[in-house]
Amino acid sequence: MRKFCVLVLMVALGGAVTGARAQTVPSLDEIKSDAELTKAITTLDKELFDAYNTCNIEKLGTLVVDDLEFYHDKTGLAVGKQVFLDAIKNNICGKVTRQLVPGSLEVYPLHGYGAVEIGTHRFYHPGMEGPAGEAKFVTLWQYKDGAWKVSRVISYDHGAVK
Repeated sequence: MRKFCVLVLMVALGGAVTGARAQTVPSLDEIKSDAELTKAITTLDKELFDAYNTCNIEKLGTLVVDDLEFYHDKTGLAVGKQVFLDAIKNNICGKVTRQLVPGSLEVYPLHGYGAVEIGTHRFYHPGMEGPAGEAKFVTLWQYKDGAWKVSRVISYDHGAVK
């Protein structure tokens, strides 16, 4: 009986851990309207930047593809998941947080691939009042193998808040 109880507990905990890591948005095939797609990408954007803002490197790693391409107007091209995660860990964690500018988000479907997300975000430094700056971004979200992940990012027009 004791072995059975331990087995049941392990299965239950395994399901809880798996469920915690599962994405909370529908698959590409389940999305039937532009409104549903926008809701899904908005949720994914929040997941991505909640991890970014709290330095949850493990979570960030689950939301980007291995061959991520990140184009930045100030630092150029960075290729690869680990390069991205190392840059966040070394340059962002504890130094910068990001907030999406309300009303700036645009989402468009990419047939058979996923979606493109376009918007403006602001960056804040801990202990400083007001935003340190803002930038525009274009993010490609790919739906593949049962998961949504960022495959390409263009981050540009970094400067003072407009």
